[in-house]
Amino acid sequence: MKGYFEELEEQGYYLIAEIGVNYYDIAVKNEITLLDAAKLMISEAKQCGINAVKFQSYKAEKLASKVSPAYWDLSEECTKSQFELFKKYDLFGESEYKILKEYCDKLEIMFMSTPFDFEAADYLQELVDVYKISSSDITNLPFLEYIAKKNKPVIISTGASNLDEIHRAVDVIRKYNTQKLTIMHCVLEYPTPMQHANLLKIQSLMKEFPDEIIGYSDHTKPTADGIVQTVAFGMGATVIEKHFTLDKSLKGNDHYHAMDVNDAKKIIHNLKLVQQIKGKAEISCLETEGPARENARRSIVAKCDIKAGTEIKREMLTFKRPGNGISPDRLSDIIGKQALVDIEEDTTLKECMLK
Repeated sequence: MKGYFEELEEQGYYLIAEIGVNYYDIAVKNEITLLDAAKLMISEAKQCGINAVKFQSYKAEKLASKVSPAYWDLSEECTKSQFELFKKYDLFGESEYKILKEYCDKLEIMFMSTPFDFEAADYLQELVDVYKISSSDITNLPFLEYIAKKNKPVIISTGASNLDEIHRAVDVIRKYNTQKLTIMHCVLEYPTPMQHANLLKIQSLMKEFPDEIIGYSDHTKPTADGIVQTVAFGMGATVIEKHFTLDKSLKGNDHYHAMDVNDAKKIIHNLKLVQQIKGKAEISCLETEGPARENARRSIVAKCDIKAGTEIKREMLTFKRPGNGISPDRLSDIIGKQALVDIEEDTTLKECMLK
């Protein structure tokens, strides 16, 4: 199976489906086990052409206090306590993620999971090739240092962050880690209104961190045309992450702003199309432009009959297509030369006609 950076370089983009804990609701809906639901979502993601699936590794007791308030849309997810919400979805641990990692390897899709505590970071070391760090931990510098010292590639989201906070996080990671770093623009608003997507931040991150990979972790509600992810990629975000579900109508957690199978297929179609459109940065004439270059450009043409021996003057010349003669940018070289032969009006001048 190709690695993260190998696929990114080959395709020009990399799409991560954050399954997170959405498999819990899929399990209930389909009346299957949690593991079977997670595997089903992995399989569907693979069939879409998604590059990686990502889960979330946490225990509620280690993640949030019992008085931590909600920060999501309560009309979509009515749980008012972070602790209560996370407690619903924290049954999986090392053994379950190991099974899912093996299943991902079998299907040849990258397995990822975001650790939210030191214990999770430790057991994921054997399961992930890349560590993904949540926006919520960007100021958790002791945790960043702990992960950075494992010296694996890191993807870090920057939701709700100021520039100085991002620089501090990157400095800590870079102090202990020599691997490639991916910085994700992200808006920590669930869901993110279109007018808050602020995709220009992608270009700002590219300028601030020119040596790092820049991506986009999206929380907008999906659209039929995949416009947000497409524009983000066009602006330079080569890694795109979005929550993934098999049923956007399910209430609770992350279904309401997640992409489903059809959304993912559209996004991938768009990313491939934009990658083709982007082309190469080299400024030069394409080989395929050759015929147009010759026939649509102009040549120096006789504006009147010119007898042999006549000195060429400016008023004797004009410029017409095709461009297979002497280019107008050489006009000063032609003026003052003598005609070696009789040149009829509307004749394209050639070097052999002049002395």
